[in-house]
Amino acid sequence: MNVYITKASKYLPNDPIGNEQMESYLGLINQNASKARRIVLRNNGILKRYYALDAEGNPTHSNAQLTALAVKNLMSSDVPWEAIEVLSCGTSTPDVLLPSHSAMVHGLLGGHSVELNASSGVCNSGMNALKFGYLSVKSGNSTNAVCTGSERVSAWLRADKYENEVQLLAELEAQPVIAFKKDFLRFMLSDGAGAFLLENKPREGALLIEWMDAYSYAHQLEACMYAGGDKLEDGSLKGWSEYTAEAWLQESVFAIKQDVKLLNENILVKGAESMRATLHKHQLVAEDITYFLPHISSCYFKERLYEALKGVGIDIPLERWFINLPEVGNVGSASAYLMLEALMQSGKLKTGDTILLSVPESGRFSYSYAFLRVV
Repeated sequence: MNVYITKASKYLPNDPIGNEQMESYLGLINQNASKARRIVLRNNGILKRYYALDAEGNPTHSNAQLTALAVKNLMSSDVPWEAIEVLSCGTSTPDVLLPSHSAMVHGLLGGHSVELNASSGVCNSGMNALKFGYLSVKSGNSTNAVCTGSERVSAWLRADKYENEVQLLAELEAQPVIAFKKDFLRFMLSDGAGAFLLENKPREGALLIEWMDAYSYAHQLEACMYAGGDKLEDGSLKGWSEYTAEAWLQESVFAIKQDVKLLNENILVKGAESMRATLHKHQLVAEDITYFLPHISSCYFKERLYEALKGVGIDIPLERWFINLPEVGNVGSASAYLMLEALMQSGKLKTGDTILLSVPESGRFSYSYAFLRVV
């Protein structure tokens, strides 16, 4: 059974936020402007992003609401919500621990009973949600599926979440990547949602999903990006339920953190290793790829990723890369959805063109790939 992405949609909340506006929405930590902001923004290349916050920093949408609005933008008279059989949602930032994110989205969409799948994790949660829908349709379990990736991270990044802790960034000027841990991420991440409609029959401009692959290196590497806990000396994570309620605030246990040294040493190396493996598995070379859509968290990594891939024999010229990071920001699990939606709307695609989606996840180093062909 063939599986096609027949439509893509997005929902980006409120007006775009420029670089100079960010702290007015996120607030000042310890009433001081961040020393990291300008350095971070100079390196990441992001020009604007979207927040589900008003000008006073109050939330305007939940994650479930962002996702439901993206799904509603996907629906039409040809394929109404009532015809959908599977809803598969991925996110790094669910509104609540329980119930699942997909159940909360379904509750907002209403209408009828559907099969649900909720995918957790970091950036690959959106790709894992896509793969569930892909496998459901491909196996004949369903004739269609709606898959989503979404983030509502801005409320996690508000200054009041850090007011009991002073962030030290002494090494920032010497090594831009060093500030990834907490303050850095406040100027990297954005809100939004993307959605795909998957069907077992093509429509005009549809994308055939030829294959999807995923690779994890958790058996080799410890956690790199994490939240709801903290890293111990031996590299293990101590979860939030093992801390006192007072420590949750004092040590900002729920803040999103990143082990910068681990990231810098492994993210590109394992990315090149996994991409070489997936192309070899499917007997593809760089020349077989019309458009390469890599999810990168920062433009800082663009040239470095190009060189890492070239180093393992994968030379995809940068003019064949399609990235919308500067325009929408890093939206985590939604980024692949937003890139592909933008490419589909660009008017660039022609029958026979191929697309390689590539999504790294620094949670504990995992990578997802999808190879698509315009029919």
